[in-house]
Amino acid sequence: MKKIILLSTILACTAFANPYAKCVACHGANGEKAAMGKSKVIKDMTKAEFIAALKGYKDGTYGGPLKGLMAGQVTSLSDADMEALADQIVK
Repeated sequence: MKKIILLSTILACTAFANPYAKCVACHGANGEKAAMGKSKVIKDMTKAEFIAALKGYKDGTYGGPLKGLMAGQVTSLSDADMEALADQIVK
């Protein structure tokens, strides 16, 4: 049980230290993957497109087949978090 709690704590700290950490599984370490074979490759988006997509997922005005999944991922992101993600991943 202690190992599970420790691992959970480490993963949570990593996610807070790097907001992109929760995105890597689907989008790849550098944003090079089409998530689940359905999304755009995010590293190829402009910063404005990327931020508009995140805001659209958050307010429900953007998205295709993964709209519901992404809405849950961006709910807690602030505008500053979205800017930081854009600076880290896109052109």
